Amino acid sequence: MPIRPDLAPANCHTGNTPLAPNFPVAQQVSQLLNYFQPPHMKYYIKFMVSNRCKMMVQDELKKLGLHYFSLELGVVDIKEDITPEQRQAFKISLVRSGLELMDDKRAMLIERIRNVVIELVHHTDELPKMKFSDYLSKKLDYNYTYLANLFSETEGMTIEHFMLLHKIERVKELILYDELNLTEISYQLNYSSVAALSNQFKKITGLTPSFFKQLKDKKRTVLEDVGIMQKSGGVL
Repeated sequence: MPIRPDLAPANCHTGNTPLAPNFPVAQQVSQLLNYFQPPHMKYYIKFMVSNRCKMMVQDELKKLGLHYFSLELGVVDIKEDITPEQRQAFKISLVRSGLELMDDKRAMLIERIRNVVIELVHHTDELPKMKFSDYLSKKLDYNYTYLANLFSETEGMTIEHFMLLHKIERVKELILYDELNLTEISYQLNYSSVAALSNQFKKITGLTPSFFKQLKDKKRTVLEDVGIMQKSGGVL
């Protein structure tokens, strides 16, 4: 039975009903669902860089009786309008888990850039073939030049170098797994050749991938610290 547009609620912005009588039923249903969609808010979380972190956030939300539309690295889209008391309780619970609820808009955007890189390098089987600048700009809906300038100004390094550090860390991880050879690793991480991978790996670590594989004590950096040690003058 078709939806009767005359029975639909008026749109507060236009004074008209949100459903047009000449629209297909499926489109009218979609409009109606969007019209009645409950309020929700996105919250950005610092240091949320792994699936384990996502599970911890999921548990904290459950304890507070809160529900979400989506939960991704660094961001949760909560269904309800949460009270100041709930927000404070959520913030405290995150701190106990080594996470941080963010308030500053520029800091939020920096964290979103970091999380896109981490998601892409560490949690995607194969990097996209499109230029990373185009990918990031589309993902965050910001001009890439603005993102690049903001990141460099705040972090003291370019987005490209930050991504390179994570790619090298991912190479270390795949070498430790010992399931792929260097040719397969270079293909997965979108290097033009094994030689290109090896040159970048040695430039960052001082070691060749083959020598790193032979080490008994293979040092790795936790994801949230990648880039920070170099920024502070430490050694990767």
